Amino acid sequence: MKKLQLFIKRLFDFLLSLILLIVLSPLFLIIAILIKLDSEGEVFFKQERAGLNGKPFMIYKFRTMVKNAEKIGDGYYTGENDPRITRIGRFLRKTSLDELPQLINILKGEMSIIGPRPTLMYQVEKYDDFQRKRLLMKPGVTGLAQVYGRNSLSWPERIKYDVYYVENWNLWMDIKIFFKTFLVVLKGEGVYAEKEKFIIKDKDEL
Repeated sequence: MKKLQLFIKRLFDFLLSLILLIVLSPLFLIIAILIKLDSEGEVFFKQERAGLNGKPFMIYKFRTMVKNAEKIGDGYYTGENDPRITRIGRFLRKTSLDELPQLINILKGEMSIIGPRPTLMYQVEKYDDFQRKRLLMKPGVTGLAQVYGRNSLSWPERIKYDVYYVENWNLWMDIKIFFKTFLVVLKGEGVYAEKEKFIIKDKDEL
């Protein structure tokens, strides 16, 4: 039954991502033009993340910050009033439209619509055996941690939600998360993390 459900999950991911990429292509074009008009730099932000079983892959997002933002300011941490965020970028983040290019990752089989959010490779290197369980399913655009706090959660809280998802996963859980995500996005909650909740220290502190 689990193998059948995983097959259905992948089939749903493939079909929905393909349909959305076709239907939303005019929106992709509009966003791309606005990004180029708003600031210097590429349309897409690409970054290496940890995928299924920790295998690295390149994630795609619409760029929401100034060029080479990770080399200035607070590095990877992004606060609500971060001056590195562009005008269009602030809107894209609030509406989660910056995540749309991840439909390409889903189509390629690197991600799923629902699953633990893909983290940076350096974060995975700090995981213990319990925390590595979140890598046993493909990362997702949204997940259990996103509908129960999003970035307002600390890393230990997010990981606990993700591990719970992996250990108790079924299609019905995905369906509930899928629809709850729309409510979270509409409310605009948890877009930014508090700095002390963002930073990962030693694995014992996760």
